[in-house]
Amino acid sequence: MASRDCIIALDEGTSNAKAVVVNAQGQAIAKASRALQLQTPQAGWVEQRGEDLLAASLAVLREAMAAVGDQRIAAIAISNQRETVIGWLRASGQPIGPALSWQCSRTAAFCQQLRRDRQEQPIRQITGLPLAPLFSASKMRWLLDNTPDGQQLAANGELCLGTIDAWLLWQLTGGQSFCCDQSNAARTQLLNLASGDWDDEMLALFGIPRTALPQVCPSSHRFGITQGIDGIADGIPICAMIGDSHAALYGHALGQTGRVKATYGTGSSVMAPVEDVVQGMTALATTIAWHDGKRLQYALEGNIPHTGDALAWMLSITGDVEAQLLNQLPDSVADTDGVYFVPALTGTGAPWWDDRARGVICGLSRSSQRAHLIRAALESVAYQIADVIAVLRSQPGFNLRQLMADGGPSRNDWLMQFQADLLGCPVVRSNTAELSALGAALLAMRQLWGWDRQRLQAMLPQHDEFTPDMQRHRQLQHSYLGWQQAVLRTLWQPETALSSGEQAR
Repeated sequence: MASRDCIIALDEGTSNAKAVVVNAQGQAIAKASRALQLQTPQAGWVEQRGEDLLAASLAVLREAMAAVGDQRIAAIAISNQRETVIGWLRASGQPIGPALSWQCSRTAAFCQQLRRDRQEQPIRQITGLPLAPLFSASKMRWLLDNTPDGQQLAANGELCLGTIDAWLLWQLTGGQSFCCDQSNAARTQLLNLASGDWDDEMLALFGIPRTALPQVCPSSHRFGITQGIDGIADGIPICAMIGDSHAALYGHALGQTGRVKATYGTGSSVMAPVEDVVQGMTALATTIAWHDGKRLQYALEGNIPHTGDALAWMLSITGDVEAQLLNQLPDSVADTDGVYFVPALTGTGAPWWDDRARGVICGLSRSSQRAHLIRAALESVAYQIADVIAVLRSQPGFNLRQLMADGGPSRNDWLMQFQADLLGCPVVRSNTAELSALGAALLAMRQLWGWDRQRLQAMLPQHDEFTPDMQRHRQLQHSYLGWQQAVLRTLWQPETALSSGEQAR
């Protein structure tokens, strides 16, 4: 019989569920993937079916396990889309409604009321997060408010609320384990950063009974064992759970200082490891990167809801372009001809945090062509990353050594070079497409086999480097000023402008 020398990492994202088998040398030796769908029942609402997330996750686990033989699987690791929330009945495991996506802004009015009630500062002080519908707590409240007897069921312990890691763990263990990890818990606005556990004040503020929430555990931890899943052997331990963006940071460099991670996906997360909680930060979130079983790692993060999604949207209205042409099309024009696309399609994220903002295409002229629009969409990805980096660079003692890139859009060489030139610092792109899965697998190895940092360091993947052209960097600063002016247009509200005009008269 083959030895159990592999970790299977389930990477449940927004657009795809993937399973990757990682061997003891850190190599991905089998993969499986399934596409996932988003539903948008009305403006600003984004959701998925929890049953679809589970079905896709189980399918890719079975397929990847079959490729190597389940007798080689030592443990399961999970990385997952963050902030997305689902509720289910404890007795049956059936969802009470859709999984509310991290992109969903249906709770914007509720968040605005909290802001009017002057709750933004206490929320930020305790949880490290700005007040925004991106985060999980207001979504949990919406589920309770829109479920018959939701509050009573939750208070009685008959209803479970959780991020996607908790949902998958519950199902994989046959309902025997109801836990989440600290990285996911830190994204809910219900976790106290100082204690690392649910905060009573925040639970009361959002109206979430503690009895409905999972137990908070380290990211590298034995969470339970598989039980009762067709096609998956019983008894396989789940030894790591972590938010996908955090897992990517771990998979890049295990959290080395000065190395900032940018995940280019549907949205983007720009994350920088820091030694302790940063007080007084308003533009970015302070969060828990992970707990590796021995040490809690904090991070500063900027969340951007529409980066790859912005490019996909632009392509959908201008006509599909083959992926390989996206490296060539931007260079078919000298610049965007003054066009800027600010993709605030469900509001802006960091550092602006305006959930009422909506997207803008500005600077159009009779000479504007399709190539200018698509190039503007690509540039918008880099500009949004630069907005977050600008805030990081303003922090005392912060030194950006390099930007570590991962995610689907990072495969675009033109975009990576533009990002390096815009920032004036090296951009290094991971040459593995499974970075979140790898990061989760490394944490599982740490828990299961006790491997130390030095052992894990040797397993990190190689990177492709894009060196900045400093002359072009200086030239792009004028374009960046134009971008910032375009962003201000998305923050403009007609009723505010009308009111100002009436006052002026």
